[in-house]
Amino acid sequence: MLAVMSQWLTISRAAHLLGISRMALQTRIREGDLPSFDGMVTVDDVQRSWPQLDLDESGSFEKTRAIREDAFAKRLRERVLPTQETLAQRLFVQGQELAELQRTLTRYHRLFEALRARLDAAPPPDTADLARLLDEGLARALSAPAPSEDVAALDAMLRVMSAHVTVKPSGREFFVEGSETLLKAALRAGLAPNYGCGNGVCGLCKARVVAGETRAVSPSDYRFSEAEKAQNHVLMCNCTALSSDLVLEVLEADAPEDIPEQRIVAKVRRIDALNADVMRLHLQTPRSNRLRFLAGQRVTLGIRAGVRDGSDVHGEFPVASCPCDDRNLIFHVSRSDRRTASADFSACVFDGRVRLADDVSVWGPWGTFVLEKGSARPLVFIAVEDGFAPINSLIEHAIAVDAAESIMLYWASAQAGGQYLPNQCRAWAEALDEFSYKALTNDELPAALAANAALAASDVYLAGAAESVAPLAAMLVAAGLPPAQLHVESL
Repeated sequence: MLAVMSQWLTISRAAHLLGISRMALQTRIREGDLPSFDGMVTVDDVQRSWPQLDLDESGSFEKTRAIREDAFAKRLRERVLPTQETLAQRLFVQGQELAELQRTLTRYHRLFEALRARLDAAPPPDTADLARLLDEGLARALSAPAPSEDVAALDAMLRVMSAHVTVKPSGREFFVEGSETLLKAALRAGLAPNYGCGNGVCGLCKARVVAGETRAVSPSDYRFSEAEKAQNHVLMCNCTALSSDLVLEVLEADAPEDIPEQRIVAKVRRIDALNADVMRLHLQTPRSNRLRFLAGQRVTLGIRAGVRDGSDVHGEFPVASCPCDDRNLIFHVSRSDRRTASADFSACVFDGRVRLADDVSVWGPWGTFVLEKGSARPLVFIAVEDGFAPINSLIEHAIAVDAAESIMLYWASAQAGGQYLPNQCRAWAEALDEFSYKALTNDELPAALAANAALAASDVYLAGAAESVAPLAAMLVAAGLPPAQLHVESL
């Protein structure tokens, strides 16, 4: 009876509760440390596998709780807690679940009483042992400690604060924090839903509600047809999740060819020097016209920067940021850029002809240097010099979607310590158990790769100047890496 009554959690909810990645949790399951059934785990098994979840003042749970408390306080400060209506609805749903649980317990109690009465009425001695076992089993059940009480309580709180969304037909899952829109939450989780304006006008982000309820949090000018209304269609850009569990039917981009070519005018938000040779260019798109792209893709940037003949200056650059923030686009512009098509644009950034609040045209996206869909192999990223820009985008996306159980980053530069964002890479390695980072020189990189026996079983993403990555790619294939698992971006 205890096994029947134990609370079940999806793997995503359990990972959310523990503050770890889904891949880390699935590794525990695969190694036999955590029982599972049909993508579900019980609260009791989670408690047994993570005994440090007892509410003491030490261990990983204390770290997780501190992080959550800090995030909770931040949400309070930013006024993005769920609305009263949303909270009331989710509490109502939990009340219904509790009422159903109480009804189930009542049915079990009646069944027990009926069975005990029949045993008492039956002639001994055959039934005496059964009656004793039944009494002793019930006594143990009623007196046993409840190891999952703290976990269940925390999960109940998170179910009110964060709605769980399952996407059909892909089966992907994400969480809606506070009253953020479904579109914003999906992008933050690394999904690639179809959308356009993001402002409730174009209707491209339509989704069908299969189960659960949503509510609009902003006005919309889009008008649904009667058939769409009957099929429970909503706009992801202006709706949030009202119920704790929501199932949506969503059209997602599976490959680069699913992303349409776009032309957007963005504003220069910030320009920073990462070192003497690399500038970080931060562009911000309009709220009503954001850039859809996949992690690892490139775009063409254009400016009218006061050159003598008044002509435009263009350059093609990989987007260094994650698609999860489609309004804020980051680019790493190199002084030593030898690419003919981009040299003039880079010069404009370094000599000050690109200034804050300037308009920059963004055209794209281009390229197929994206994560392989559906692969669960370990990920190995190799960046040579400023080849780190597309690698950065891929890593941020891989972390967001739990793309692999392990991530390894090699970053090579001409001189020791020449990596221009070392602190960011070290922060990833410190925060994520499944992330490893090695900073190398260009001369040290081939030997380090040859020493990695796991490369042949990994998906490898290599980016850098063509003259640097071509010999490395040939070496990797010669060493036994299947060509289908090698993805190269020659800048």
